[in-house]
Amino acid sequence: MLIFIAMAYWSLYSTNKTFDTCEILGFSDVDDIDFKNYDSVLVAASTLYEANNIKNVMQGAQYRKAWATPVKVPILYLDDLEGHVKILEEGGGQQTHSLKLKRDDGTLMTLRSVSKDPSPLIPEIAETFGIENIVVDGISAQHPYAALVVAQLSKKAEIFNTEPQLVFLPKQVELVSYNEKFGNRLFQLEYETEGNAKWLKKVNIDSLIDTDNLQELKIKYPNKVTIDEKSLVRARLFDLLIGDWDRHAKQWGWAIENIGDSINAFPLPCDRDNAFFNLEGVLPILISNQAFLPEVQSFEKEIDFLPGLISPFDIYFMRDIPQSVFEEEARQLQELLTDEAIMSSFTVWSNNIFELDGIEIITKIKSRRDNLLDYAIRFKKELVKAEELSEDLKGSDNLKLTKSQMACFNCVNQEKSIEK
Repeated sequence: MLIFIAMAYWSLYSTNKTFDTCEILGFSDVDDIDFKNYDSVLVAASTLYEANNIKNVMQGAQYRKAWATPVKVPILYLDDLEGHVKILEEGGGQQTHSLKLKRDDGTLMTLRSVSKDPSPLIPEIAETFGIENIVVDGISAQHPYAALVVAQLSKKAEIFNTEPQLVFLPKQVELVSYNEKFGNRLFQLEYETEGNAKWLKKVNIDSLIDTDNLQELKIKYPNKVTIDEKSLVRARLFDLLIGDWDRHAKQWGWAIENIGDSINAFPLPCDRDNAFFNLEGVLPILISNQAFLPEVQSFEKEIDFLPGLISPFDIYFMRDIPQSVFEEEARQLQELLTDEAIMSSFTVWSNNIFELDGIEIITKIKSRRDNLLDYAIRFKKELVKAEELSEDLKGSDNLKLTKSQMACFNCVNQEKSIEK
């Protein structure tokens, strides 16, 4: 026990930083470089997660090498983007720094930082005992370039995605007061899940809204608004395929299709930070026990604990969808995501990143694909057993929904029928 405690503290104290940005290679003094003279730069996403042997055992090897491996990234100046772009506001969740951008045509885009800042997630007790590194180091379980592959897989699976691109953002005049925080950093530039939908290039789809706005729309037009059930089921089964366990309501947008008097909503998943999540090491595995964090699961060849992946979002939107839809969409994904389709999706990675993680991840995706019909049937059974919600979805607290309205999406129709 003493040896275990000693190794744990040695591991946790080996890194005292809570946040660091990318490392730019090839330049002695970055502040003296005029990046306009270059079209790309060699960047390591973060060297914060480099570890010794003890740390690899106690906290896992995870994707440390991918974070520290240099990749060639195109340089982005905001005034080079198509259409005049202006910064609307700073955003971001609990880990990601982001800037929301708007084109003259109303299209919204976001710069999402590749490097994460988990300091808001560190509990006070962890700081008291000096073990905050276990939270900080947990980022190494996320693959820094997962979203790029997921976007390619999504296209082949015929699922909407935000089309992320990896870019290096130098300090520049256009960043104005944001230069210090956002300049000289690595980002994913992607479309937002709200605003106009021109970039989707789909007939009759003219706008994008968040989940809480979709709920409002449903309450206002209960008999007109529906969700495309097949698309939603396919998107959630796809999440199982790529091991993305973090899929709460704020991580979905909706593409709104208007045909005659009908309003149909298609799911638009976003935030792929936890796809291919690779949880290793003694301490992370102990902490992510099924009894405490059943949803936090490592991406393996088989799904470890499927009930833990059922979210309030699933219960709210999918509980009343027939099992036949789950089976049909599982088969469709199996047909669309052939071995060739999966392999070709990884060409967006540089060779050195693919050599580190590509084959292992591809092997796991294929295994999950082959078992997807079984997962789909089990997923539906778990939904049937789940109780209706009695609390608002994440981000919907301000809607002041009735008990019936917060129970499920189609409960709004049922409530109106009772009133009649």
